[in-house]
Amino acid sequence: MSGLFMGGVIFLAVLIMIVAISKFKQHPFVVLVLVSIFVGLACGMPADKVISTVKGGFGGILSSIGIVIVAGTIIGTILEKTGAALVMANTILGIVGKARSVLTMGITGYVTGIPVFCDSGFVILSPIARALADRSNVSLAVMGTALSAGLYATHCLVPPTPGPIAMAGTLNADLGLVILVGLITSVPAMIAGLIYAKKVASKYEIPANPEFTVEELMEKYGRLPGVVHSFAPIILPIILIAVKSVADFPSHPLGEGAVKTFASFIGDPVIALLIGIFLAMTLIPVSESKNKFDWMCQGILNSASILVITGAGGSFGAILKTLPLADALSSALLSLSIGVFLPFIIAALLKTAMGASTVAMIVTSAMVAPLMPSLGLESEMGKALVIMAIGAGSMCVSHANDSYFWVVSQFSDMSTNIAYKCQTGVTFVEGITTVVFVYILSLIFC
Repeated sequence: MSGLFMGGVIFLAVLIMIVAISKFKQHPFVVLVLVSIFVGLACGMPADKVISTVKGGFGGILSSIGIVIVAGTIIGTILEKTGAALVMANTILGIVGKARSVLTMGITGYVTGIPVFCDSGFVILSPIARALADRSNVSLAVMGTALSAGLYATHCLVPPTPGPIAMAGTLNADLGLVILVGLITSVPAMIAGLIYAKKVASKYEIPANPEFTVEELMEKYGRLPGVVHSFAPIILPIILIAVKSVADFPSHPLGEGAVKTFASFIGDPVIALLIGIFLAMTLIPVSESKNKFDWMCQGILNSASILVITGAGGSFGAILKTLPLADALSSALLSLSIGVFLPFIIAALLKTAMGASTVAMIVTSAMVAPLMPSLGLESEMGKALVIMAIGAGSMCVSHANDSYFWVVSQFSDMSTNIAYKCQTGVTFVEGITTVVFVYILSLIFC
């Protein structure tokens, strides 16, 4: 089967998906599952394999982030109902001012994205984004896009996230240099994302829709939670996940014994978020303790739609990963001699086709590893820049076959149409900005 035919089928599938969801108002879950089946059958997969792949993809993505989504939604519900989210928003705005709230959200995502997987980071930080949007009178589309951009910049470019670490291993690159170059390269990506959020996402008004105002909460409870207490259910899980990332570093800074085992266990996003739930429950006033069960049930119900859409996106991604897309690309592109743009193009095509940034990074790095000498990028700096170029390509673009697309859209109340303009658009801008910056660095250092 030719790569051109597969590309045409995937393009048609994405087009059908956009029209069905945006124009005919069909639920994304149903559309994604049907489109997944269509692509599999159209590309010649056996019918039984199509069904098993769809089911496996659905379960696979939920086994990865399903509990994290439910736990994060429960925490968010409790933070909103107790007023803790508003306390956090008021604290941040009191420090940085309303005019810099979007920048602050982007920087928060940027720092969090270094140790925390972007899907988990967005779930954890979305209550702050919603509260900040409300208190600073900014559209939730802007705040969600800014948070997404900050998380994505470091997720795709800076170890110890799995993709950049795997690429460094495949290309035998100096990990310390990759971290340094990644931290530098991710800054222009984040800045470009924040500009896009302010200039483009601001065209779409999405109200934050908090359940209660500060005045209503004060009247109901008499006082709001303290600042440290309010931040704890979010900050502690982030710290625990960050410690796990340090413990899992190839150099084993925490050793390989009991300390590492404990840090890896308690820092797993599932365990960290469960701890966050218990911390959030301590925010509930005694007068509302009878509603504790109902609030947790509401959080679980709120996560249901997010779970099924994310799972269906996993089904679509699983079907695409099964297709021989990498082989089709290798025959068409590996003969080109265009420097750092070659790994960027390959990663971008794989990312757009398959949805998973980490998979795109791993596959692309394996494909270009034998070509490093012919690309003239076999030096340590050259290897680092190739990793950055692949990371840039793995940003381009996040759309319906990417679980992160659905996490951002659902937690930011974006319709699918608006999500394409905000989330897909900002990831494209970040990727292009990054590869241009990498190209400039290659002219200087290579």
